[in-house]
Amino acid sequence: MMAPGRACAALLAALVMALCAGPGPAHGEDAGTAATPKQTSCQRANFRVVLDVGHTVEVPGAISARGVPEYQFNLQLATDAKAALVAAGFDKTVLLITSKPPPFGLFERALRANAMAADLFIAIHHDSVPDLLLQTWQYDGQDEHYNDSFAGYAIFVSYGNADRAGSLQFGQLLGAALQARGLGYTPHYTFALMAHRRRQLLDPDTGVYRYDQLVVLKETRMPAVLLEAGSIVNRGEELALASPARRALESAAITAAVEDFCAARARRHHERPVKRTSEPRRANGPRTAR
Repeated sequence: MMAPGRACAALLAALVMALCAGPGPAHGEDAGTAATPKQTSCQRANFRVVLDVGHTVEVPGAISARGVPEYQFNLQLATDAKAALVAAGFDKTVLLITSKPPPFGLFERALRANAMAADLFIAIHHDSVPDLLLQTWQYDGQDEHYNDSFAGYAIFVSYGNADRAGSLQFGQLLGAALQARGLGYTPHYTFALMAHRRRQLLDPDTGVYRYDQLVVLKETRMPAVLLEAGSIVNRGEELALASPARRALESAAITAAVEDFCAARARRHHERPVKRTSEPRRANGPRTAR
């Protein structure tokens, strides 16, 4: 048995230690673990991306340095990008192909995307240069046209789009994802020699340009961008763009940007304040006139 003096001293020491330790963990929490807020995440299965295949079979767009229509490049990349997005869980991804020529075909693309209630619209294209900048060479016994001075992707957004901020945000995410995979953007749209095709560079870090008049961007009601994946009149870049490896690289960049954008949209929706639809009724008093 402990002596009375020692027992009092031990009791006093225990009380001091308890006071210094502060309050214990709340009921249901582990000691030393702080409560964390519920995390929000992208609902990939419900997020619809429209991949618009630029141009048509009959109106194929630019012709590459080796005589291949742009439409063929667009269809191959869009098809690979869709497969990558579906594999990442974006099951509602749609490949949009039309046969109507412009201008009616351009409006049809926007109308179809709007009718789908899409969350994001990406027009897939491949680049060229104005005719006055093209040179002629012989390929496979034919005169073909090329320009090796410019290479790289370009991303366009329209300030006429219903969600200008969202379009710019996705464009920046896409540019960052392409650059993270070693690709750069072309600066030639800022040059005076582009004349009426000259565009304002909105983001010099990620290669996002402003192009307000593009029908598929300004008539869509969801965030929308147009991607020029690279220059098919540049003889070196054309070969790269035609390769499965380059398509896989760009498809991975598109998927990564969509993932980041979807997550950002989910956070924004979660953080948006809830608006009251009516004022509370006062106890024992008249209702507020409205």
